[in-house]
Amino acid sequence: MSIQIPRGTQDILPGTVELWQYIETQAREICRRYNYKEIRTPIFEHTELFLRSVGDTTDIVQKEMYTFTDRGERSLTLRPEGTAAVVRSYVEHKMYGDAAQPTKLFYIGPMFRYERPQSGRYRQFVQFGIEALGSNDPAIDAEVIALAMEFYKSLGLKHVKLVLNSLGDQESRKAHREALVNHFAPRIHEFCSDCQARLEKNPLRILDCKKDRGHELMSTAPSITEYLNEGSQQYYEKVQQLLTMMNIPFEKDPNLVRGLDYYQHTVFEIMSEAEGFGAITTLSGGGRYNGLVQEVGGPETPGIGFALSIERLLMALEAESITLPVSQSIDCYVVALGEQAKDYAAKLVFELRKAGVTAEKDYLDRKVKAQFKAADRVQAKYVAVLGENELERSVINIKDMSTGEQEEAALDTFVSYVAEKVL
Repeated sequence: MSIQIPRGTQDILPGTVELWQYIETQAREICRRYNYKEIRTPIFEHTELFLRSVGDTTDIVQKEMYTFTDRGERSLTLRPEGTAAVVRSYVEHKMYGDAAQPTKLFYIGPMFRYERPQSGRYRQFVQFGIEALGSNDPAIDAEVIALAMEFYKSLGLKHVKLVLNSLGDQESRKAHREALVNHFAPRIHEFCSDCQARLEKNPLRILDCKKDRGHELMSTAPSITEYLNEGSQQYYEKVQQLLTMMNIPFEKDPNLVRGLDYYQHTVFEIMSEAEGFGAITTLSGGGRYNGLVQEVGGPETPGIGFALSIERLLMALEAESITLPVSQSIDCYVVALGEQAKDYAAKLVFELRKAGVTAEKDYLDRKVKAQFKAADRVQAKYVAVLGENELERSVINIKDMSTGEQEEAALDTFVSYVAEKVL
């Protein structure tokens, strides 16, 4: 019986993995410019971390987490998102005491959610995300959003839309919560069992329900923006003002709530408007979480961040017919004729690689014609041919595959000659 890959996962093969590497390099580069430092956290954490931070009323906690008990009878969970683990690390390592504040971090790594696989959505997926901890300044909100938008722009995406909302502070959310309960309670029996449970625990989550999104009460539900107090309204307006000054266009959506319980004040999503992208248009999202650090045992610390799926980013690039500048070619392929030449070719390839040149040779004892075909398959820029006769004369023939021109070079200067051509 053949063993196949688990449902909802994927093998990223050579030829495709280079696209991922390019995207990850771009992510690291933009974080360098914005002064965000990389952090790497464990793939699994204590389950309690996600119960306390993500929220026990969320779909992630209720339906999607990969949770298991280890041999020490501890409940552990494969991380379903990145923020909770970053905040846990921030608290555990007392980063709030560092001289450089705010603490600005980024991560790239696999996350795990048990959900129905579909286009661009997997049970194991890769997120790139950033977190800025320690500042209540609306400018840091604008910075986080700007980084996300600039990242997409750096990859060539043009059909993206920023959607913005505010969930307000605790006082605003409390007033809005009461209004939602009064709105939904008389007809809550018409909603799914999840929404019925959310009515008392977290009625805001009803607005994010996928099953009941078409219910008439959804469109008439009280908006959080109607309940923002003066401080929350001023904060929201300042974020908008800063984005406008940065020439970053946005749309306000009072129904945007995001799927995690820890958000307050600014929340946002970036969506693809590319034709043919699909019904689910969200590429990334994030927001401010001013109570999350305390929830996992740290001091009162404000924070804001966002995360994006690399799988969905690749879908957006495809929808806009964007080809990333990723080269699959190698610099030099060495063709050898005869036993002594084959042995010497192994030395030459080794020396080329030491010099920083991407080099390859035949390892299947193929004929000359087959070796040239192999060089074509790997898109070699140069092909060097070494036979017994060339070896005796201490020379090697070099062919430029783009022009067809051929030259003869001395063996002792061959490596520097090729390196000068390609590096």
